[in-house]
Amino acid sequence: MRRLFKTVEIGLLLFAVSFSKQVIAQHTTDSIDVFIKQKMVQSNIPGLQLAIIRNGKIDKLKNYGFASLEHQVATSSETTFSINSMTKAFVGVAIMQLQEQGKLNIKDPISIYIDDIPNEWKSIRIHQLLSNTSGLPNNIDEKEQVLGNGDENRNWEMVRKLPMEFSPGDKFSYNQTGYYILGRIITKLSGQHFTKFIEENQFRPCGMVSTRFGDSNDVIPHNSNAYSTIYNEGGKWINDGKLHNAYATFPLFFRTATGIISTSEDLAKWLIALQSKKLLKKQSSLDQMFATARLNNGNIGGFNKLTNGYALGWPTVVREEHPALAPVGGMRSALFMYPQDNLSVIVLTNLQGSNPEWFIDEIAGFYLPDMKLKNGFGLSKNLKFLRRQLLKHDFKDANKIFNKISKDHKNFSLTEDEVNSWGYQLIEQGKKNEAMEIFKLNTLLFPKSSNVYDSYGEILETLGNRKEAILNYRKSLELNPENTNAANYLKDKK
Repeated sequence: MRRLFKTVEIGLLLFAVSFSKQVIAQHTTDSIDVFIKQKMVQSNIPGLQLAIIRNGKIDKLKNYGFASLEHQVATSSETTFSINSMTKAFVGVAIMQLQEQGKLNIKDPISIYIDDIPNEWKSIRIHQLLSNTSGLPNNIDEKEQVLGNGDENRNWEMVRKLPMEFSPGDKFSYNQTGYYILGRIITKLSGQHFTKFIEENQFRPCGMVSTRFGDSNDVIPHNSNAYSTIYNEGGKWINDGKLHNAYATFPLFFRTATGIISTSEDLAKWLIALQSKKLLKKQSSLDQMFATARLNNGNIGGFNKLTNGYALGWPTVVREEHPALAPVGGMRSALFMYPQDNLSVIVLTNLQGSNPEWFIDEIAGFYLPDMKLKNGFGLSKNLKFLRRQLLKHDFKDANKIFNKISKDHKNFSLTEDEVNSWGYQLIEQGKKNEAMEIFKLNTLLFPKSSNVYDSYGEILETLGNRKEAILNYRKSLELNPENTNAANYLKDKK
């Protein structure tokens, strides 16, 4: 009887462990689904496709919303999306494949492979084209329209007459001309058009059955409609919050810069193949391709504070915690590969302006809890330390706690912007009282800033403390008479 009971006991224990794992997995899935659906509502995203890779395997594939609003066609696993400039990561792989074949070296000057270039271009290196540090003039205009109305010869003729933007390696400047040249190099050295080379050496080996090159002019089965809430006026992007149909034309010669249409599942297959050395055989090739480029002065350059670096076709997120490779495209699609965490997240949408790169870290946070904003992810080292101390005191006496920290740690300092940004993060997390304490602290730390009083007034109004809100808006306007937000608030309260 004792042995029988022990067997049953072990069986129940194994069942409990198994059931617990299922519940945890289900909870993670449900939480991600809830988060995605909330984000789609907030950003007015019609359709979205998600893939998550964990430890070299696809852990989650999910489709949300509509591929076509007009026809009420739901997003499915077959739905394809334009990945726009994420295409550049495929070009990076293609160039590294040619290097492994001994046909080029990324340190070679482009003049070895391209003859019809101005003298001042001849010292530019292949890796500088890939990392957008070449200094080349751009072959698109300020409205992001291809010069020469889509004619390759005219485009090339026009861009060659433009002056260099800077000396090679001096700066980061996002550039499409460099990728056009890379396409020509791939075509010349491979003996086939660059689109065919990428298809045969990346799409096919990975089983990417839905992936192809194309644009709005092509009839593509299961392709999603494209929408936008933004438009370009005079070279500036304006977001009016309304959905518009969007159309994109990518001339064939321009498709190394942007031109691939794919699914999240196909991209997951591609990432798995890349990381398992199916596409590039040498670890040194991967290391070289993924290394953030350094400028001549030793610094790095990128798009913004998130994607703050650029490797060989791959934007990078350079930070101490959970760094990432982060191809982004068209303000609508992105993938983040976290090499230290064996995790990748792919988000494709059909909305230009959805900018999924700004919420992919939060999705990763469902697997890596310390990446959740509510747990302090993204805060500076000093701000995280302050947060830990504030949590011990329920966010009370923030100024007193700050003063004690400053006394004990002579080099402790915070910036106005980081404190203010944290306050708004707390509001988004529903922690308005905590946000109030942080905004109040900012007024004490930076008493000559108009902005800190404006933010403090905003949270006071939200919490119903109008008298104090008015006082702070007055102080903000006193420090900056051009603060229209404060002026309008006070005008309405008269």
